Amino acid sequence: MLKERVTSAIIMALVFIAALFSKVGFMIFVTLGTAVAAWEWAALAGLTRRHRKFSYVCFLFVVVSLCAVLVGMDDNLEGIAHSKLSYFVVIAMAWWLVALAMVKGYPASTSFWGRSWTILLIGVFVLVPTWIGLIFLRSQEYGSWLILLLVSIVASADIGAYFVGRKFGKTRLAETVSPAKSWEGVFGGLAAAILLALIVGQLWLPDQRFSLLLLAIPTACISVLGDLLESMVKRHRGVKDSGLLFPGHGGVLDRVDGITAAVPVFTLMILVLGIGISAL
Repeated sequence: MLKERVTSAIIMALVFIAALFSKVGFMIFVTLGTAVAAWEWAALAGLTRRHRKFSYVCFLFVVVSLCAVLVGMDDNLEGIAHSKLSYFVVIAMAWWLVALAMVKGYPASTSFWGRSWTILLIGVFVLVPTWIGLIFLRSQEYGSWLILLLVSIVASADIGAYFVGRKFGKTRLAETVSPAKSWEGVFGGLAAAILLALIVGQLWLPDQRFSLLLLAIPTACISVLGDLLESMVKRHRGVKDSGLLFPGHGGVLDRVDGITAAVPVFTLMILVLGIGISAL
């Protein structure tokens, strides 16, 4: 299993890097990834027939298209009105506050969200802002580096949480949702993300050190919520992984759960702080 995990991780990293430095390639990469994630989410909602899963994927991209028009995205995926996008990501962040309440209230909260159609709706709130935010970030002048920074923050928070939680974790974060996660792990992940921001600031962006910290801290914190939300839905469904696409790693949702929550916050902070849009 370790060999499979390492091989899968290397292949995923190579494909991601190859797609990252091509605008067209990245759009295809994100669109395909979103489609697979939507398919997996449909399964978590209880849809078993392929035509129903496919219908949900199509519905999701209809919503994506409508939202792209609302934020002013043009045919080149670049003409996005920053003011409209700001409103959009604020709404997306408000949704994650609802998700926090759902996670904190689990399992009692299943009376609110546990039906199939409700879970499908949740998938729209999770995946649509992710697609819009990633395409916007990549459309910026130094967009590939912004995406890389986003992924690095989420990955560092995840890795830091894993090792610190494994060594020192005692206080359960959300025992009914994910018993292995601890508050010590959360603080360890946050420390790792802060360290990453300090290193990036020291080596590449000395004039943006404080802004990088303001960017990294909320991004790392909310990425934990994305992980917990998917864990909650999987626990409700009674499955360990969202899919089997990546040997040893599960499905697409298992790989991007933290990123789905982080993208709206990261995007808003980029709009507010101006990192990378003109000064990276």
